[in-house]
Amino acid sequence: MAWAALFIAGLLEVVWAYFMKQSAGFTRLGPSIAAVGFMIVSFVLLSFSMRTLPLGAAYVAWTGIGAVGTLIVGVAVLHEPVNLARLAAAGLILAGLVLMRLTSAH
Repeated sequence: MAWAALFIAGLLEVVWAYFMKQSAGFTRLGPSIAAVGFMIVSFVLLSFSMRTLPLGAAYVAWTGIGAVGTLIVGVAVLHEPVNLARLAAAGLILAGLVLMRLTSAH
């Protein structure tokens, strides 16, 4: 259950990052409220997962899911540039996430 909560928290990190971008530096009310709301839910789920998961594993997974997810959203939705180096970096992050999960005691 902790890993599922952590995965959802990571996905919500992607959502709040997207809305933060849309808020234009928190100058647009709707996206600003959405960003803060999703941020809070993401932090709550991260906190829940940290009840049983090691700090390092939980935080690395949360930030990794968020990093790769925001890259995907940036490229697919916001049409940000993609190149081989960015894809390789995302692949390394994913490999680190898998390794962290496989070596976690929980």
